Amino acid sequence: MHQLPRERARVVVKADLLPAVSVLSTFGLLGIPLGWLWAQVAPPQRAQVHPDGKPHPIDIEAWHVFDAVVIFALLAGACGVVIGAGTWMLRERRGPVAMAAAVLGAQVAGWLGTLMGGVFLGDRYTLTEPPEVGQIVDIAPQITTDWVLICAPFTAALTYGFLAAWNGRDDLGRRLG
Repeated sequence: MHQLPRERARVVVKADLLPAVSVLSTFGLLGIPLGWLWAQVAPPQRAQVHPDGKPHPIDIEAWHVFDAVVIFALLAGACGVVIGAGTWMLRERRGPVAMAAAVLGAQVAGWLGTLMGGVFLGDRYTLTEPPEVGQIVDIAPQITTDWVLICAPFTAALTYGFLAAWNGRDDLGRRLG
C-alpha cells in the first residue's frame, strides 16, 4: 500500500517572535503573586536571644529554613505548570519558539518571585526594640539557595513537552486554530 507524501510541518520563527515576547513578559509577571503567596505561607523561624545579643534558632525550628525553600519550590513548580499549560492554549503559536518563551517566562517568574517574596514580608519580622536575653523572637523566612530558580522553568518545559507529545500532530494543531 502506497501512502501519499505528506508535507512536513515547518517551524515558524519570525511570525512567532512578537507573541513569544508577549508570553515571556506576561507570564514573567506571575512572579509577583508567586512572591506574595510565598510570603503569606512560609513559616518564620523562632529563635532565642543569647547573651551575645544574637538570636539562635531553637532546635526544632531550624527546619523552617528548609520549609521556606521547599514551599517556594512547590509554588514555583505549580507556577511553571500554569505557564506551560497557558502557553499551550495559544494554538496558533504552538512550537519551539512558544516553548522557549514559556521557559524563559517561567525563569523570570521564579526570579521575580524570590525578589518579591522578601519585599512582601516587609517589616513584619523587624524588631522595634532590642530584645532581652532569653526572649523568643521570630526570624523572617528566606530563600537560602538559588536552586529553586530551576523549578518553574523545569515544570513549564515538562508540561509543554507533555502536551506536545500527547497532541501527536506534526503541526501541533496549529492549523486548527
